[in-house]
Amino acid sequence: MSLRFYQRLLRLDWTLVLAVLALLTIGAFFIFSASYRAPELPVSPLYRRQIGFALVGLGAFLGMVLLDYRRLRDLAWLLYLIGLVGLVLVLVPGIGKKMYGAVRWISIAGMQIQPSELAKLASILTLARFLSNTERDPERFSYILKAFAIVLPPVVLILKEPDLSTASVLLGVTVIMLFVAGVPLRTLGALALAGVLALGTLLTLLFFKPQWVPLSDYVKERIMVFFDPGRDPLNSGWNAIQSALAVGSGGLWGKGFLQGTQDVLGYLPRTVSANDFIFPVIAEETGFIGAMVLLSLYAVVLVAGVRAATAAQDKLGRLLATGLTGLVFCHVFVNIAMTIGLLPIMGIPLPLVSYGGTFVIGALTALGGVQSVYTRRHI
Repeated sequence: MSLRFYQRLLRLDWTLVLAVLALLTIGAFFIFSASYRAPELPVSPLYRRQIGFALVGLGAFLGMVLLDYRRLRDLAWLLYLIGLVGLVLVLVPGIGKKMYGAVRWISIAGMQIQPSELAKLASILTLARFLSNTERDPERFSYILKAFAIVLPPVVLILKEPDLSTASVLLGVTVIMLFVAGVPLRTLGALALAGVLALGTLLTLLFFKPQWVPLSDYVKERIMVFFDPGRDPLNSGWNAIQSALAVGSGGLWGKGFLQGTQDVLGYLPRTVSANDFIFPVIAEETGFIGAMVLLSLYAVVLVAGVRAATAAQDKLGRLLATGLTGLVFCHVFVNIAMTIGLLPIMGIPLPLVSYGGTFVIGALTALGGVQSVYTRRHI
């Protein structure tokens, strides 16, 4: 291998690398735990598959580190269009695969692929390219309109699946990138106020005129259950109730590995405990201390992402590192918030920890992009 390869590795932010490896390891252990029921019963092979996905993802991480992020500028629109095509294919009857009440997957060579993962990364890259153009004035309202014109097509297609969580995350990342690009706080504040008013109007209609709300019945029910889990405790409200019980019952130190009753006894269904609800499994078995260790590892990754953005040598690198880091942490926030009852259950995995091939590969690709920026901070 060339000297340049080793020099690139030496420039890595190794605190991020170690935190990522720790999170992947925690994920494998607790995916195993989420699949465990009793010593005499077979354990699902999900944890072994996750290890394989993680290895592929680490290869993608390394590939992104070695690739100069500036070369991606010319590929941005092509990747964006490919992402949109994938999102359209999901909605085509016979191509999109329905699971857990939503159509978010397509099957390729026997594997279930989520096109929204590529679409998120491509949208952030394309948005970073647009916002990094120094000839554009971030204080002009047209600047913001054009930025949202890039993001809204994938957001609308993702909402059609329906996937409110991913659409919300992408919009949140857009606002973060606009702030870093130099859009005035007063403008962002006005946008936030408009968003709050729109949300209030939407919720009012949902309670009094639900037929007027342009959301699927699946999403409407998730939101209604958030405000009143007891309206359907044995069906749509079940996961929210059992998740809160699992987190609360862990106490300070937890019940011990493989000893979580909510999980082992099946109150947290197997269909969700290894992916969207992995945090309650961890919190129940390791308690408040274990949950804080997990959050501390995410904090290390966040600090590394901020460090990469501030060290970037150009605006493209700063915006790309910001967007990719923001993507990971919007996922962390939404996932944990929904499992402890602060947000509606929206079906979003926990980065690097939840089971899911496309998702873990996408998260590692994003963090590899952050490190591509960081390793070129002096170039």
